[in-house]
Amino acid sequence: MAEPEAFGPVTVGPADCRYESLLRGNNFRFVGAPEEIRVLGSTAQVVRAVSDAVRSGRRVAVRSGGHCFEGFTADPAVRLLLDLSPMDAVGFDAERGAFAVQPGATLGQVYRRLFTGWGVTIPAGGCPEVGAGGHLSGGGYGPLSRRYGSVVDHLYGVEVVVADRDGNVRPVVATREPDDPNRDLWWAHTGGGGGNFGVVTRYWLRSPGATGTDPAHLLPRAPRELLVHLVSWAWDERMTEQAFSTLLRNFGTWHERNSAPGSPSAGLYAILEPTHRSAGSFQLTVRIDGDLPGADGLVADFVAAVTAGSGVTPTLAAGERMPWLHPTTWPGTGESGDVVVRRYKGKAGYLRRSFTDRQLAAIYRQLTNSTGGPTGGMLIVGYGGQVNTVDPAATAVAQRDAVMKAVYHTVWADEGDDDANLCWIREFYRAVYADTGGVPVPGEVSDGSYVNYPDVDLADPAWNTSGVPWHRLYYKDNYPRLQQVKARWDPRDVFRHALSIELPA
Repeated sequence: MAEPEAFGPVTVGPADCRYESLLRGNNFRFVGAPEEIRVLGSTAQVVRAVSDAVRSGRRVAVRSGGHCFEGFTADPAVRLLLDLSPMDAVGFDAERGAFAVQPGATLGQVYRRLFTGWGVTIPAGGCPEVGAGGHLSGGGYGPLSRRYGSVVDHLYGVEVVVADRDGNVRPVVATREPDDPNRDLWWAHTGGGGGNFGVVTRYWLRSPGATGTDPAHLLPRAPRELLVHLVSWAWDERMTEQAFSTLLRNFGTWHERNSAPGSPSAGLYAILEPTHRSAGSFQLTVRIDGDLPGADGLVADFVAAVTAGSGVTPTLAAGERMPWLHPTTWPGTGESGDVVVRRYKGKAGYLRRSFTDRQLAAIYRQLTNSTGGPTGGMLIVGYGGQVNTVDPAATAVAQRDAVMKAVYHTVWADEGDDDANLCWIREFYRAVYADTGGVPVPGEVSDGSYVNYPDVDLADPAWNTSGVPWHRLYYKDNYPRLQQVKARWDPRDVFRHALSIELPA
């Protein structure tokens, strides 16, 4: 039997019954109105679609998983939307000696295929429904990053469809090999963010220093099982500001002391999830490779360090060992939105050390005020470890001495609640960073923000009064080099959005 041909291309216009279903990404706040949606299944189809856009002068945008925090693909100026979701192959490329991943593959698909086929994995995100396309190019991270680094530290190469100054469109392969003439294009995709330089149609992954031809030794070995521990506290009269601040401060202090590369605790990954008081409770989740020496003791010591001196007793403290693939691919309840609740706003900041006392007080005020709701809150995520062994200029990810990431979020269902939720989250963020103009300006405590959690407010002088431009918050000293790459590979500025890399003046 002959092999089936590649899916597509499929062209869907506004009159098509499929149009409304394909129009939206994960965040229903944003709805575009493109003339057509092209659902594509191969690099050649992407080349033809981008050529059509360039030739006709139509604005083009690209979507793989659709989990963008902002409306980059729903900009009213976008006339042609490229949907790469059918491009979801994951396999080993023997010719390049690396694993090939297409952009439409979700992280859950990537984990399952890598583990099932070869027992390996990558230190990418914990949300299995996120598409690899945007996640990898933005410098993704996840439960194994403290142990193995950022996912882009394992990026060997990319295939990117680009448009030159004359409007010619072609696929280009760029690798990290020192003599690769296209190496700058590879570098730009090690944290430069999606939608900036072209359309990524394939990633190749192989750990630095990996040798030989056996695929099972070219990426980190996946854990056999995970020890997952959950701690929960009630938002009751015992959860005073002092108790609450102690928990957050302890969490940060532990990460200050235990996030050096090679630390015995680098395999422990924790997320503290303070929610608004109206939710009734909040929790701490801990994950660790169950086969690491003393894993149970490391978790117990960590939980004891977080709770020390707080004076509050958890309402739940339970651990469970489970096979690696189950928690890695099960969507659970952590997705931003579900069948009904599909509107959200997120903000972020890197942390070099624990929040200051003034910041902790601001967090407590915002999470106990009368304007917040049960789906608003924040995540404080463990980071550092092996991530911080890489020079800030070696990849486009410039934040290489942070020990935590903070994510601020609110989720809601009804369009009529947009203004109230946006106001709450914006005031929350501004209050936490009040001493630095409402944004996480790089300094002793903060180190800018994470481009995979894009926030257009950082470019709005109404919300960023720091005088520090948005691109420095995301890219720091790497931005001028990203502009040079932009000028070489996208001189016509075909690929752009509200926070895209700007052509140099």
